[in-house]
Amino acid sequence: MRTRPRTFLEVWSRRTAPERFDTYTRWTLYLLSASEPLVALALVGIDPTFTVDGMRVWLLLVLLHTVVCIVTLRAGLTHFLGGAPVRPALLGALGVLSIAVSVVAIWTFPVDGPDDVAGSARYYAMLVGIAFGVLALVPSLTFRRLVVLALGLAAVTGCSVWIGTGPITPTTVGMAVGLALSAAIMLVAMFGSYRASVWMLGVVWEQERNRVLHARLAVAEERLRFSRDLHDVFGRTLSVVAVKSELAAELAARGRPGAEEQMLEVRRIAQDALREVRAVVAGYRSADLAAEMAGARSVLRSAGVETVVHGEETVIGERAQEALAWAVREGVTNVVRHSSAGTCTITLHRTDRHGVVEIVNDGVPPGAVRRSGSGLAGLGERLAAAGGELQTWSEEGRFGLVARVPDDGGPAPGATSAPRTLPATERAPRS
Repeated sequence: MRTRPRTFLEVWSRRTAPERFDTYTRWTLYLLSASEPLVALALVGIDPTFTVDGMRVWLLLVLLHTVVCIVTLRAGLTHFLGGAPVRPALLGALGVLSIAVSVVAIWTFPVDGPDDVAGSARYYAMLVGIAFGVLALVPSLTFRRLVVLALGLAAVTGCSVWIGTGPITPTTVGMAVGLALSAAIMLVAMFGSYRASVWMLGVVWEQERNRVLHARLAVAEERLRFSRDLHDVFGRTLSVVAVKSELAAELAARGRPGAEEQMLEVRRIAQDALREVRAVVAGYRSADLAAEMAGARSVLRSAGVETVVHGEETVIGERAQEALAWAVREGVTNVVRHSSAGTCTITLHRTDRHGVVEIVNDGVPPGAVRRSGSGLAGLGERLAAAGGELQTWSEEGRFGLVARVPDDGGPAPGATSAPRTLPATERAPRS
């Protein structure tokens, strides 16, 4: 029984890599959207000419707008990843508040003439409502539409320079052009970064779904292969048994000789079928060390665990290979099922006429209580039957399994086995 995590680090360590990336991306976007009130307060500090009544109303609208933006962004991310669509009422509230924040900003930060344009925060305050409102809609919009919106908002911001400034002058024209260009660059960068983050989140979950699908297909393929082998073994045999049984029954019913011989033939066929089935099952139950090492890399790679293998060239006798192959199989199964490992090292070597396999991973959760499962107990019994032993250890977030069995069929005299620290034969990328 696994203990329930109590601290943030325990919860975080038990999450998969896609879940961690999802949490990081979501909260990064939420925190960026939550910075809207801080931007508003900065604008109030920059331009002290604001009206007090307008400032209070504007800041209240900004707070409400921030809450609605975060809720809309969360709903948009859920819909982008295959969930329910964003409710129209929520989109309507977002649009009304975005326009209200921009309109009230014009009243909050007055401009008396062309000379006040350069020092006024009105134009940036207008962008606060519209820009953060569009950011909340990023999961629902394509990058092309976001660019068009950014350019349109930049043009509107530039044209707003002439609101309340009187006749057009070279100063207002220069300010309008400069403000439009700076707003366009800033908005395209903001919208693009938000969209890229959302797109990466979708790619990560798509890869995770593909990994799970491939694992299920591999299991289904193995089941089909096993059923096909059983059909090939049993199909013809059972047909022959049925025919001969009917023949024996017919001969016995008519009182004719030969029924006994037919039933003896049925018994012989059944015994042959039993031997064939045992051979098929033995082929599945026996373990090959080279195949298990290759399978370990494949399984760990599919689970997103970076894998390093040492000593594959080590010569191991046939009697020791099967026991060590079972150790590799059980050890890798424990890493995939019972840990949150990021890296795993598998080392094969020989010491003092013993074949040894060591499997070390870094996936022990903080505060986890060490327990010996039935799989390790069965592996220990299997190794003991072969004259070997199983040892496990755990420290500083790492878990190690050491399987040792006698090996008299190692390298010939004068041959050298591979050292323990051979270069990694393969390093699996994290998925």
